[in-house]
Order: sequence, then C-alpha cells, then structure tokens
Amino acid sequence: MKETREFLEGLGYPSADPGELPTSTKTFPDGAQYRIELPSVEGPEALKATLAEIDRLGLTIHRISQGSGIMLQTDEEIKEMCELTAERGIELSLFVGPRGTWDISAGPLTAGGKSQALRHEGANQLVYAMEDLKRGAALGLRGALVADEGLLLLTKEMKKQGQLPEDFVVKVSVQMGSANPVSVKLMQDIGADTYNVPTGLTLSKLAAIRQAIDIPIDMYVEVPDNFGGFLRYYEIPEIIRVLAPVYIKFGLRNHPDVYPSGKQWESTNISLTQERARRASLGIQMIERYCPDAKTSKLGAEGLGIAKTDKEASVN
Repeated sequence: MKETREFLEGLGYPSADPGELPTSTKTFPDGAQYRIELPSVEGPEALKATLAEIDRLGLTIHRISQGSGIMLQTDEEIKEMCELTAERGIELSLFVGPRGTWDISAGPLTAGGKSQALRHEGANQLVYAMEDLKRGAALGLRGALVADEGLLLLTKEMKKQGQLPEDFVVKVSVQMGSANPVSVKLMQDIGADTYNVPTGLTLSKLAAIRQAIDIPIDMYVEVPDNFGGFLRYYEIPEIIRVLAPVYIKFGLRNHPDVYPSGKQWESTNISLTQERARRASLGIQMIERYCPDAKTSKLGAEGLGIAKTDKEASVN
C-alpha cells in the first residue's frame, strides 16, 4: 500500500483521507471563505417569493439555483429571473433542460440504471443541451448546472470559441457523483467552475478533495430526501474551515419532487422557497454563533455568475 500512496503523492494528489482536518487556505477571488446558495427556486413567482423572504429575514444570499431548467422556461421568464437577480448582485444558475431522466430512455429511471443519472444519451441530446446553454446566455443568463462529463467538456470549448461568455459559471450538479480527489480534479480540468460534492461524504473525505482542487465546492447542509436527507447544520463551521471556498447550500427535507415544475406546483414551490430561506437563516445564525470571523462575500462579488440585462446580454 505504501508504494501506491507514494505513487499518488508523486502525481500531486493526497494519498489518504486526513485524520486531522487541515484548514483550507484557499478562498474566493474576493478573499471570502463561504457563500450561501438557495436551490430549487422554480420560476419567476417562486423567485419573487424567495427574494421577499430573504428581505424579511435580512439574509445575504449569493446564488439562487433552479432544477427544472432553461428548456422549460420561456424567454420572458428567463429574462425576468435574470433581471430580478442581477439588480441585487445575486448569481442565477438554471439547469440544462434536456437530460437523462427526461429523455425517452428508461435507463436512468430503473434501479440498475440510476448511475446514468442526468447524463445525455447520443449526440442529439448533447446538441439540445448546447442549444439550451446558448439560448440562456443570449437572454442574459451567466450560470448553469450540468450533469454530464461530455457536456462539461463542451462548455469549456464553447467558451474558447465564443459560443458561451467567458464569465459563464458552469456549476456541476450533485448528480454527477464524482467523489474522490482524482475524479473531482478531472471535473475541474474539463470545465467545472464549481462542483457540488455528493451529500454523504465525511469531512475527512471532503478535505482530501479540497486538497486536490482550487474551484469552489458546493455543499448541501440540508439535503433533499432523494439525496439522503441529512441535516449537517452543526458541521457548518468545520465545513467552512476545511472546504473554503465553499457554497453552503440549503436544500429541504420532506420536499416533494417538483421537477419538472410549472403552474401545477406553483403554490407548493412558493411555500418550499420560503422555508428554504428560513433554513438558511438558521444556518447563518450557526455561523454567527460558532465562527463569527469566517469571511463571506458581498453581493455582486467577483466570480459570481450575475446575469446581464437586455442591453448587456450579447455573448460578444
């Protein structure tokens, strides 16, 4: 085993999950250690309710993400979401629309095929996903979630060739599933700007990943039931210390699967977004109580995928 560990170390990777958790010296571009994310904000009405609750609770939220995706939003809805978040300096991240569980293949929906998750089958699905990204960017969007390694690599090439803006933030979904220092480093190398780690990894395993990568880690501290249902609030101070730069992400237990969402779920979505904001307030109070010196970003900070308005939306 010693020889194998030395081999990994020679390649620049950690060779063991650390027993004593090291303090990360890495930060966001502005020197911050953590930012806050609220996921599953499904459409403009849910976004308006989220922003109202953020204001009521006096919270600073840096990123708002959404699972139903670009494909199932009209141009007007995407523009409205872009405008609502841009005026506050909040990043908006929408999922790529066509993906494994919405394709005609039964594979991702079977017990044995769940490892396929949201990956794209065939060349056409990649083309559709690329079209989704291009449409979103043209409407002002500057952040999206992907869950396929091939599409991730293509986003890197699209940026190089001007088909996506260079400042477009590519967020890798928790459903990608890479869970060790080498595989997550590979995701960074092929285009990930932030990476949502699997929800059940111990801090020791996460510390090994942090040693291997420089991009921000996205970390659920309350996990939806279909990803494990964990509540890790008391770990937040150590998550910040060990994993910085990190997005602290507040999902929700007892959450119905609302994807793909629409008017049929609107009232439910609004109540869910309000409770997520409340959960975020609990987590932020944990930070204030146990690690008040931890540094967070101001809204509009460098590196946030803040959407553009109509006048700014051109890729070029």
